[in-house]
Amino acid sequence: MKLEDLLAERSGKKCELCESVTNLKPYEVAGQDYYNEDNTILICSKCEAQIEKKEELDSKHWSCLTTSMWSEVPGVQVVSWRMLNRLKNESWAMESLDMMYLDDDRKSWAESTGDHDNDSAVDLHKDSNGTVLQSGDTVVLTKSLDVKGTTLNAKLGTVVKNIRLVENNTEQIEGKIEGQVIVILTKYVRKHGA
Repeated sequence: MKLEDLLAERSGKKCELCESVTNLKPYEVAGQDYYNEDNTILICSKCEAQIEKKEELDSKHWSCLTTSMWSEVPGVQVVSWRMLNRLKNESWAMESLDMMYLDDDRKSWAESTGDHDNDSAVDLHKDSNGTVLQSGDTVVLTKSLDVKGTTLNAKLGTVVKNIRLVENNTEQIEGKIEGQVIVILTKYVRKHGA
């Protein structure tokens, strides 16, 4: 039986964290050398986006952890522990952490990525007004920019369509101006229509 089928059967075709039934996919819980049904879980896109810090943490959504932390699935236990730690400023999360038990091997696995030490802050690409940017958005330059290494001058008010986010640097995006792909600082753009 394929891993995805095993996960669907085990979870009853629900997210193993919040029990959502939409947009489900297998998620490999980081910190292991190989992946199997014990360290791969079935989760929804909302849980994945927040685990991966691509979306702000919604503490109401994560109240599901008070139930999922009791799962017998090692991967679910580890993700529950990590997320409870990221939410530990919430009294319910701290209480749940106090009740939760992980054996030494699972605790080592849970701590291996260091994700539990991170606070709930999410690093998102934001424009000069603080509006969240996504790949494919259209932005407008709020400052004229000289492009290094070229004679190109991108004028104030230039519209840049179909931007791409620079991975691991929330202060930069890529966009095409006059046929050239350039890196633009997010502090010099505003989302078009925002």
